Amino acid sequence: MPISTSELSQEVRKRALAEGFDVVRIANAVAPAGAREHLATYLSEGRHGEMAWMANNADRRADPATLWPEAKSIIMLGVNYGPDHDPRTDLNVPDTGAISVYARGDDYHDVIKTRLKVLGHWLCDTHGGDARVFVDTAPVLEKALAQEAGIGWQGKHTNLVSRDYGSWLFLGSVFTSLDLVPDARESDHCGACHACLDVCPTRAFPAPYQLDARRCISYLTIEHKSHIPREFRAAIGNRIYGCDDCLAVCPWNKFAQVSHEAKFAAREELNRPALRHLARLDDAEFRALFRKSPVKRIGRDRLVRNVLIAIGNSGDPALAAEAVRLADDPSPLVRAMAAWALTRLLAPAEVQALAAIHATSESDADVHREWLS
Repeated sequence: MPISTSELSQEVRKRALAEGFDVVRIANAVAPAGAREHLATYLSEGRHGEMAWMANNADRRADPATLWPEAKSIIMLGVNYGPDHDPRTDLNVPDTGAISVYARGDDYHDVIKTRLKVLGHWLCDTHGGDARVFVDTAPVLEKALAQEAGIGWQGKHTNLVSRDYGSWLFLGSVFTSLDLVPDARESDHCGACHACLDVCPTRAFPAPYQLDARRCISYLTIEHKSHIPREFRAAIGNRIYGCDDCLAVCPWNKFAQVSHEAKFAAREELNRPALRHLARLDDAEFRALFRKSPVKRIGRDRLVRNVLIAIGNSGDPALAAEAVRLADDPSPLVRAMAAWALTRLLAPAEVQALAAIHATSESDADVHREWLS
């Protein structure tokens, strides 16, 4: 006897939970209301910064039917990665680096995609049809679709907020050609709260529900490939990869559960790592330390660039020796931030003496400028 659409939907939910997902909801494979217009405005104003991949796939990103016309239903899935402490407390230890909660364990893209593939194969092998799986590296408006499916809503910080997991959910999706019963859309429960907007160190939110990535510390320390603009450096503090402030301050986190997912648990060496140690990493040591971590994607030079900004903000003259050593680094990204860090830690006469040595032989205009600023 053929299985009903309702029974199939229940089987999907049961199987997804068995595969390690904490929440599963279903949406129709249609564009969320206003998604196309919102994305077009975001891109036209240049708020995506250097993330050209967003503009390159804008039509596919805005509409699931354009991405995969055969799709009829979208299974939206979430995995809890709630931390065991407020990550903002890591900002109070300035001689260490603060790494975003999501990047302290295994790369969630790899972990979740494996589970999505298992779920997709089971669905096709057991019930027919076809399926495609996506994590956030694909052109999918995951947060908007998660709201359509009822997992949560896009808060004023533009991230997804769940009544059960706060702001701490990894998202993934399985597009299927099968008809499934959609869940009810979740409504907005932010109310009058604007804590996430107020806490942002760089004022990256021009208005509620709007983000200018060019001002966001997560964007600047992860996506931005060149020198970080001077106006944002002091505000970065000791954040060397990402920023959790707008997530961590959300009042809905009081209902969130600490994640017991072993793969996403913070590795000891990535929990408040010493800036002195990070500044001394060569490429091989960098790859070894951040093996399986999302941090590996930015490469050693960009990480050390971020570490030097943190050193400059540390207020610890003892760390100046690391910046002095890196003033001769092969990477201009590193040399520039070494110069900036020294201007923050040393007396003007000491900086002038170092500039007389390094600036005169410096071939990179940006690095030269840092020494003379």
